[in-house]
This record gives sequence, structure tokens and C-alpha cells, in this order.
Amino acid sequence: MAVHLFILALLWAAYGALHSLLASLAVKRWMIARWPGFGPEYRLFFNGVAVILLLPPLLLTFAWRGPLLWEWRGGWAWLANLLAVAAGVGFCWTLRYYDVQTFLGLRQWRQGGDTPGGQEQFHLSPVHRYVRHPWYCFSLVIIWTRDMDPAFLISSMIITLYFWLGSRLEENKLLACHGAVYARYRERVPALFPLPWRYLSRPEAEALLSARQPSAGE
Repeated sequence: MAVHLFILALLWAAYGALHSLLASLAVKRWMIARWPGFGPEYRLFFNGVAVILLLPPLLLTFAWRGPLLWEWRGGWAWLANLLAVAAGVGFCWTLRYYDVQTFLGLRQWRQGGDTPGGQEQFHLSPVHRYVRHPWYCFSLVIIWTRDMDPAFLISSMIITLYFWLGSRLEENKLLACHGAVYARYRERVPALFPLPWRYLSRPEAEALLSARQPSAGE
């Protein structure tokens, strides 16, 4: 079991490192400079590689299940499952505020409109008024409301660490792209979990959006 857990931890760590490397602007610029026509396909390539590389650690997490370390029971199980369902619904609900085709890379692939440092236009969904990374937040709720065995605990801990580190790396790109507007947003809204005393009211969010820098093509 210890060997299995060590291998699993290495796989998750390798996945996180490679995912962050491919997401970096430096690697994207290098690949586009080497293959100039690759820009429009990069996002699609990145997502495809991310899904494929996710399969080994994810499958082993469930294949190497062991005795439970803790299990939600009774009213706590109802609460845990209710939170997980609410997080899943919240995740699906936020999709309406994203350009999913652009996120997946399908639009860039079809239209050929990507650039080495391209970022989506700065926007705020209702959930973004309370947390900067709602998908990470919802995912963490789902993960930590599950019953835990050693393999799932190791996976959960490394995924949580990666979400924290990955969000910081992602925000460096957002700051470079959106400048002072994103810096102001980051000062007001927490990263991964909502805090009652830190959020944007609707007028504040609208004022922030009105101050954003126009994206290329606007």
C-alpha cells in the first residue's frame, strides 16, 4: 500500500507540474514560435493532453482503494452529499457565463484567432463576485465531502495543493493581461472559498467591469 501511495503521489505531482508548464505563456510562445501555425490549435491541444494525462492518476485512485479512514454517516452524510450536489449544480450553472467553445479551444481552432499571449476578456459572473475561482471552489467541496481512504486522501491533498498553486500561477497571467482592474478585483474577493466580509456588490462589479481594458478586437 505504501508503494502504491508513493506512486500515486508522484503521478499527481507530475500531472500538476506538466499541466502548469503547458499552461504557461512562455511554453505557449515557444511552441508557437517553433510551429507558427500552431497558435489556433494550442488551447485544444492543451485540453486534450490534460484529459489524457489525468486518466492514470484518477483511475489508480479508485483502483487502489483501501480501508476507509473516515466515513460520513447519518445526518453528516446527508449534509456532505447535499453540499456535493449543490457544488455540482453551481459548477453547471456557471457554465452559462463562460464561452465554453473558447475555453475548450474549439473556437480558436475553427476561426484561427489565437495569439501567444491571448486571454479571454475580463468578465464577472455572479459567483465571481464572491470567489475568484469558482470551479476550483466547487471541485474542492465535492472532493472533501467524499469518504476518505488513503489513496483518495493523498489524491485530495495533492489536488488541493495544486489548485492553490495553480490559481496563483493563473493569476499572474491575469494580472499581466488585465492589469490594475484585476489587481483591484483580487484585493476585494477571496481566491478559493467565499468569506462573508469580502465580496463585490453588483454595482461594484459593474463599476469594475466598466473600467476594464478593452480586449483585442473590441
